[in-house]
Amino acid sequence: MLFNSIEFLVFLVTVYTLYRVLPFRGQNLMLLVSSYIFYGWWDKQFLFLILLITSLDFCSALIIGQGELTATQRRLPSWVVILSAFFCVTVQWEAIRFSLNPWVMIVDWSRLLPPVGTGWLVFWGSIGAVAIANFFYPKLIALPERRRKNVCLGLSITIDLLILAFFKYFNFFVGSAVDLLQSVGLPADFTTLNILLPVGISFYTFQTMSYTLDVYRRELEPAQKFSDFALSVCFFPHLVAGPIVRATDLMPQFILPRTITFDQTLRGLYLILFGLFKKVAIADGLAGSVNAVYNSTGTVSWIDVVAATLLFTFQIYCDFSGYTDIARGVSKLFGVELVVNFNLPYFSRTPSEFWQRWHISLSTWLRDYLYISLGGNRKGNLNTYRNLMTTMVLGGLWHGAAWNYVLWGFYQGALLCIYRVLGIRDPRKSSQSEKPAFNLKKFLSSTAATLIFFGLTCYGWLLFRANSLEQIVSFTQILFTDFGNFSLTMPKPNLSGLLGLAVLIIYEFAEYSVNRVHFYRQYPALLRGAFYAILTLLILMGTSNAPAQFIYFQF
Repeated sequence: MLFNSIEFLVFLVTVYTLYRVLPFRGQNLMLLVSSYIFYGWWDKQFLFLILLITSLDFCSALIIGQGELTATQRRLPSWVVILSAFFCVTVQWEAIRFSLNPWVMIVDWSRLLPPVGTGWLVFWGSIGAVAIANFFYPKLIALPERRRKNVCLGLSITIDLLILAFFKYFNFFVGSAVDLLQSVGLPADFTTLNILLPVGISFYTFQTMSYTLDVYRRELEPAQKFSDFALSVCFFPHLVAGPIVRATDLMPQFILPRTITFDQTLRGLYLILFGLFKKVAIADGLAGSVNAVYNSTGTVSWIDVVAATLLFTFQIYCDFSGYTDIARGVSKLFGVELVVNFNLPYFSRTPSEFWQRWHISLSTWLRDYLYISLGGNRKGNLNTYRNLMTTMVLGGLWHGAAWNYVLWGFYQGALLCIYRVLGIRDPRKSSQSEKPAFNLKKFLSSTAATLIFFGLTCYGWLLFRANSLEQIVSFTQILFTDFGNFSLTMPKPNLSGLLGLAVLIIYEFAEYSVNRVHFYRQYPALLRGAFYAILTLLILMGTSNAPAQFIYFQF
């Protein structure tokens, strides 16, 4: 169910209408059920996975935080795992067909509950796992406090990472091992599995891991109600592509009643409009031209590579930040605030500034739970560079099971290290009240630094977008050996993409110059109305673009 679809519009209107008439606890229950429907829209089997991880980390955090579980806290997650395995994986609902004229329900019982198959394996495996967990539960809570916490945290993180690794990286590592052995002349015939990648698994796995870690660090009290924690994990606006919202920010908003203000609603509607503008008008409008070059099997020129990479630089920004804008806007309609995930990233002058502005929820997650845990910058320069490289390579691998993502992470880590070695630091940030006098020298040096780093960022996106390592080598050779070839074969982007990109650049320059997110509110209502009309018109123009799912859905 894409944000830019009629199905989602109907879904959102229905959910919002019910939300406005229900009491607080009814609102939470309805949002929980609606979020599972939203997630199951892609594949109902994925629901089992998110419920399994939710149950695991809910129980783990309670054992870490309070030492033991109540009877309800122990039974409910157990039944959730077993029943979700049965109804989401074992039962084949496709065996049920409905006819409206006349109304009749036809059930193929042989298909509804097949005698054998993966579904039954998952079901009986779930029963076995729950039985084992309950058998060892008394032994676990009997351990000394420190050991109990360490064991419970270790089990939680290990199982989370094993689930993520299996579904996202199993075939990648098996295929890489086969290629490596064959390259040295050794026989290799390992079996790969037809594993579907669950939508958003990287996002909600990182979110639940941070919850358990925060409870372990005593930065957060564990949730007492399973439904409160489950809703913070599966809340549909941020579920499949972030931002990665930590429980410390989100769970308090589900535990206490929410108040929706008129200004919050208006701001939410604007974010939805602006996010759709970025996605439908710009990202989808540029996608065809980018794909024509990066999916080409023929010869491309220097200008093709440059133009396609530059367009992809804006495509991925508008696609991902557009999703975040819509997610934040929809959340505001329900009185829920999500963290800001983008802050004018292409105005960055250094790699560290870029990662303070791009995918902020991921970069801060990697900083707080990986980089600092490795030692950060506390143990000398060599260890700092090692920690930076490790963090960014793993961050690159987080984005996908392909070597180009690993190379992209290595490239980002190398930029951080090189800028640090050269002593190029982030510029000092002045407060909004400060208005420093214009200095031409500083302006020129700042502009040059921004342009240089923007060029480096664009090449990074070439690594990210490339379909293979061979294409990276080929396009890099073209950039250096075919310089100045302006024979453009790439098709021109759609009009909505070109016009939308011009509007976005002007808008972000204005925001950057005044250093104020809500700068447009100072303008007269008539001028703001004209701006909203332009965004709406460009969205309508963008509906003729070939629709595409959000890029980060695959991560």
